[in-house]
Amino acid sequence: MVLGVGDLGASAQPGAIVKTYALGSCIAVVVLDKKTRCVGMVHVALPDSATSPEKAKGLPGYFADTGIPALFDAMRKVAGGVLSPPADLIVKICGGANIADKNNVFDIGKRNALAIKKKQWKYGLTPKAEDCGGNYPRTVAVHQANGLVELSSPNKPNWKL
Repeated sequence: MVLGVGDLGASAQPGAIVKTYALGSCIAVVVLDKKTRCVGMVHVALPDSATSPEKAKGLPGYFADTGIPALFDAMRKVAGGVLSPPADLIVKICGGANIADKNNVFDIGKRNALAIKKKQWKYGLTPKAEDCGGNYPRTVAVHQANGLVELSSPNKPNWKL
């Protein structure tokens, strides 16, 4: 399953891979439910849906505040209506780079990461691993079988979370 900006997806199918390409200031939030073996990802572009409530209705994954709950709903649907308690969820976040804002005027990457962490804290979650910041794009793939997150970026060796 391939996700674009603002997309989210979940799968409990054995061997499934959920992937998104070229995260810049956007953040990929990856969640693995250890009990149901469901994995999900959301490609968040902006921190707050108040900037565009209409867009949030049609594309909730575009925003941190609406994307996290929408991801949990998607995971529940593919896992037979169940989402495990926070202790059984593994969360990883990636992205939040400073690509086009060299003077840090908008600092969208940092604002996205903070908004995502704040929303996760409300659910009693903290990321088990993260790879955020820098000035390079990331492609992110998560494997349903084990929750392994693989990252790649041009001119860098691939790495894992």
